[in-house]
Amino acid sequence: MATEVKVPTLGESITEATLGEWLKQPGDAVARDEPVASLETDKVAIEVPSPVAGTMGDQLVKAGDTVAVGAVIAHVEAGGALPASSPVNPEGAGENIEAKERPAADEEEEGPHLTLSPAVRRIVLEHHLDPSKIKGTGKDGRLTKDDVLAAAAEGEKPEPASAPAKAGAQAPRQDWVPASAGTQERREERVRMTRLRQTVARRLKEAQNTAAILTTFNDVDMSAVMAARAKYKDLFEKKHGIRLGFMAFFVKAAALAAHDVPAVNASIDGEEIVYHDYFDVSVAVSAPQGLVVPVVRDAQSMSFAEIEKTIADFGRRAKEGTLTLAEMQGGTFTISNGGVFGSLLSTPIINPPQSAVLGMHRIEERPVVIDGQIVARPMMYLALSYDHRLIDGREAVTFLVRMKEALEDPTRLLIDL
Repeated sequence: MATEVKVPTLGESITEATLGEWLKQPGDAVARDEPVASLETDKVAIEVPSPVAGTMGDQLVKAGDTVAVGAVIAHVEAGGALPASSPVNPEGAGENIEAKERPAADEEEEGPHLTLSPAVRRIVLEHHLDPSKIKGTGKDGRLTKDDVLAAAAEGEKPEPASAPAKAGAQAPRQDWVPASAGTQERREERVRMTRLRQTVARRLKEAQNTAAILTTFNDVDMSAVMAARAKYKDLFEKKHGIRLGFMAFFVKAAALAAHDVPAVNASIDGEEIVYHDYFDVSVAVSAPQGLVVPVVRDAQSMSFAEIEKTIADFGRRAKEGTLTLAEMQGGTFTISNGGVFGSLLSTPIINPPQSAVLGMHRIEERPVVIDGQIVARPMMYLALSYDHRLIDGREAVTFLVRMKEALEDPTRLLIDL
């Protein structure tokens, strides 16, 4: 008896998704609640679990197809294996069914980490890597983008370019351009944009078309924050079980500044301005499919340790692909740290309906004048992009000045100055 596999509820106001890839192929044994497919929504990748234990049957859609919530996308057959006469295995006549139900040697070698996300698969194909030789650090031992990039950087021996792809894998389209004699071959690669990337592109362009975006800058002497971290990092980690990073200082400083400049934490709804008495910060973190922005809720009342633990948990689960849609909705302000990638300066784009986004950048020693003397200080540029329809230049500058004061004298964060 076949059981239908349906597209699950994807979250508020989301009615469809794109089938990213099949994690199980027809004939594969599946356990109850084991993921059989990966869906890409506007915000996250979601795995579709099998409703029953059995064998993967027919698949009604293919990778790249758009599917609606509740749609039937596949069937799972009862039992541990398909009969030899099944059309999924037309060459299986005479095969030992009992042996089929036991894992074969190559199936035992193919651990959960060989279920590759589209981003991971693309990197594996680009570098001709053998995924079975790479240790996965994601959920259930799956490979993450960082795992594969690290293996590529270590110079893992590539597979021959003509090696057949793993069953079900779809190599990216490649358009080869003939090369002149004595020159290296040149090639172009075309990869379908993920649903997430398409949504990001559309929303960013909508933000530019709708909001009156302006960016103002300031710089911060990070000496005091760095000294505080150096002095208390060991005690902090011993007590709370988490490292003391920079983000907690910036989240607390932004919450303090937003209290003085509430327009930065507000939004426009039609002809009304919505002010929030809470500070829900969207923090950009890296995921295999791109940057995602989970929300640290009620950051204004959280401790340093609570902020650091929340962000660390978001970062871990972003790599595993287990963040939920609810965790990425409803932010009132965004912080993006381009400094971790080496950015010196940027003009970030706001995330509607929010009205402001703070850009952090790398810390580098620069000459500054203090008490008439030129000295070297660890400086960071801050950038605040804001919707000028709601936030005046004076308010934007005041917000950054408040942040600068709090970061250059972190005691202000403790006594609410």
